[in-house]
Amino acid sequence: MTEPSHGAATSSEPPADARAIVPQHLVLVLPATGEFDSRSYRIARELISRGHRVTMLARWKAGLLFEEDDPNGYRIVRVVASTADGLPFRRVRGLVGRAVRRQHALRTGGGPRPAGAPLAPGEGAAPPGEGAESPDTAVPTPLHRASLPRRLWAAAIRRLAIPLTLRSHIRNAREAGVTGDLYHGMAYMGIPIALDLGRRDRVPVVYDARDIYLEARNLARSRGIVRWAAARAERGWAARSARVITVNDAYADVMAQRLRVERPLVVMNCSYRYEPAEPRERRFHERFGLDPATKVVLYHGGLFPHRGIEELFEAMIGLPGGIALVLMGYGVLEPEFRRRAAEAPWRGRVHMMNAVPPAELLDWVACADVAAMPIQASTLNHRLTTPNKLFEAMAAGVPAVVSELPGMATIVTETGSGLLVDPADPVAIRRAIEEIASLDDAAWLAWRRRCLAAAHDRYSWETQVGRLIEEYGRLTGRPW
Repeated sequence: MTEPSHGAATSSEPPADARAIVPQHLVLVLPATGEFDSRSYRIARELISRGHRVTMLARWKAGLLFEEDDPNGYRIVRVVASTADGLPFRRVRGLVGRAVRRQHALRTGGGPRPAGAPLAPGEGAAPPGEGAESPDTAVPTPLHRASLPRRLWAAAIRRLAIPLTLRSHIRNAREAGVTGDLYHGMAYMGIPIALDLGRRDRVPVVYDARDIYLEARNLARSRGIVRWAAARAERGWAARSARVITVNDAYADVMAQRLRVERPLVVMNCSYRYEPAEPRERRFHERFGLDPATKVVLYHGGLFPHRGIEELFEAMIGLPGGIALVLMGYGVLEPEFRRRAAEAPWRGRVHMMNAVPPAELLDWVACADVAAMPIQASTLNHRLTTPNKLFEAMAAGVPAVVSELPGMATIVTETGSGLLVDPADPVAIRRAIEEIASLDDAAWLAWRRRCLAAAHDRYSWETQVGRLIEEYGRLTGRPW
């Protein structure tokens, strides 16, 4: 079994109560490919270490296998889930396929999308929350300069994408032949598939509501019947689930009221207890050929609107030359950020790389000098968020520059794991980055030890996963 490096996980050892465990089969239903979802990865590894079977039922995209065995012991089964595949008639599918390719050309300003090509992140239907873009996310593209009829047509395609993609996903998931003792539906676009399979197999279903979806980006901007329908659908899914869980107490309070369910169980998105390599690795320096004295500021995660990445670009303008920014992730704004990184004054100072698998993530984060997460206060979901990257930086022992928003500020103040800033102020972000980057080695290492102590003591996956395992046992009537 592959383990994260440098003692990152303790869940690889059999649990002390292993003799009481009854082997069962957990199916994690994802609205994504299963490549980079760290929460699903942690749950799967924990269950495998306890002697259970785990299958990730995920979405297929071009270049990936439909079925594969992960080195950590779980199975990944991917199915097609697309707008065109969700249409009821083949002729209509062809017409909409051509319309989608025409929309792609309008949005990108390039040629039409090849027939059958996968949707890029942010196109088609995806969960409208923290981990992915949804079909009507507004991103500056040539589409905004198109004629009114074309804009209306593109908007209609986007509005149809969610129900049609769900229809496709549900049908193909049924045909995949996966059965389980418990279904764990991830996010707004995963739970309807999990509920359908749970009803078929007559087994419990957990709804993992990782965001306040009605207050997350595109749905937060929705009005009228669209907003009403989205809220009604989620309330129905929550009511049909055996248990709703979420990632922090503030979210749980909001969901209990809005979803009209028992207060969700809180299982925070913390990382494994981890010990960074000594001496420090210099992966970013090696990858980008940086001067050994250069300090690395890391943003890792989704390259989406309102994450504060634009503000980081602006903050870089006033920073000394010995500081570099690395953007590690993927998302709809990746082409724009790559273009900008190649231009003055950012050329050679802003670097981009793809996301890395969860098993490698902490090793990469630990190589940074500063972690940056100036998430914007654009929605209630963002104001209350406690993102993965906050706990990943803490687990890796990297001081962070963090938005002074209610969700994150309490944790940063309690642990001393970073500096709080106004996320809309590039000058404030720049000053905080410079304060951390200018520390001498002894002061920086002291800060690292403070981060690690907080992660090991309270904010670790090991302190969170027990309550999830206990809930699984309550739902199935057999200990996990």
